[in-house]
Amino acid sequence: MSKHILLGVSGGIAAYKSCELVRLLVKAGHDVSVVMTAAATEFVSPTTFQALSGHPVLLDTHDGVQGNGMAHINLTRAADVMLIAPATANTLAKLAYGFADNLLTNLAAARACPLAVAPAMNVQMWANPANQRNITQLQQDGVAVLGPGYGAQACGEVGAGRMLEAADLADLVPDLWTPKRLAGKRVLITAGATFEAIDPVRGITNISSGRMGLALARACRAAGARVNLIYGQVQASIPPHLAHVEQAESAEAMYAAVHRLVADQDVFIAVAAVADYKVHNVSEHKIKKEDSASVPVIELVENPDILASVTALPKPPFCVGFAAESHDVLAYARVKRVKKKVPLLVANSVAQAMGKPTNQVVLITADAEIVLPELSKDETAMAIVAQLADMLG
Repeated sequence: MSKHILLGVSGGIAAYKSCELVRLLVKAGHDVSVVMTAAATEFVSPTTFQALSGHPVLLDTHDGVQGNGMAHINLTRAADVMLIAPATANTLAKLAYGFADNLLTNLAAARACPLAVAPAMNVQMWANPANQRNITQLQQDGVAVLGPGYGAQACGEVGAGRMLEAADLADLVPDLWTPKRLAGKRVLITAGATFEAIDPVRGITNISSGRMGLALARACRAAGARVNLIYGQVQASIPPHLAHVEQAESAEAMYAAVHRLVADQDVFIAVAAVADYKVHNVSEHKIKKEDSASVPVIELVENPDILASVTALPKPPFCVGFAAESHDVLAYARVKRVKKKVPLLVANSVAQAMGKPTNQVVLITADAEIVLPELSKDETAMAIVAQLADMLG
């Protein structure tokens, strides 16, 4: 869904990250307009942002691009969201107290769209009591504060205060316009492929990339849920700003993690491709061909069924299951939904889904079967969340 994003850039070294942010937002199909403070131009040339965004960069209140002299009014009326990245301590203070002494702060004061800030400053500046009061005030005023991150800083110190990476900000921006249909809900999601060891270097796994589970984590977060993610092997980045994230490599480890967290969850979405079997005779050392006169025998035993164990709890959360089948997809999925007592089951073909960027699913409930077209996994996740929100009322 294409949006018009107004990006404000204030004067900090992290302005270089905003170049990549513009590139990513434009690549995602959004229309980006950039406004820079005078201090920001000391770090990055306006020409750079103009080339990346495809639009002239606005620099002050009297910029001649706006024919009626009302840039601070016109720009926010056209924008779906305003993001200031980097947002320096000085700019945050101005926003908190309503100052409007340059085009950027004028825009923030006159905005008719949601505002988000991505703080960027030294660790001591971030921890400064005055700055923390300003952050609290902005949050009370409805401003979304994205970050900051933790790590090495330009000054050589290490700590909180880094601006989030461009990819993380691009991931979070759609949350600003997404309806909060899962607000207040606690959602536990499993994602990715499990790995069952044969010896210290080999194991049994599958071709799941984890992208569908990660897309659902993003979609639930965007819809306002508090998301807990347990993941196995994945081939994509973990979404930022989740409530809790942990890795569980094997089916037994994932089972234990789920049951440690599930008691206070409203929703459980079992997306992970969990191995049905594990190796009973795991070798302590790497199996060597020359050490054996015959081919080693691998003994398998059944793994616990995580989804069935959750639906069997005395007070289970609302459960969403997945059925990935190689043939007779709907027939097997219908049986699985009833057998595991799942109110919503997502059925898909292994050939169309696993390891691929798109998916084509059927949403199966007790009353209906909703066939979705082939979509990106992010789009599929949004459709699943919409159905989930409808069923939760």
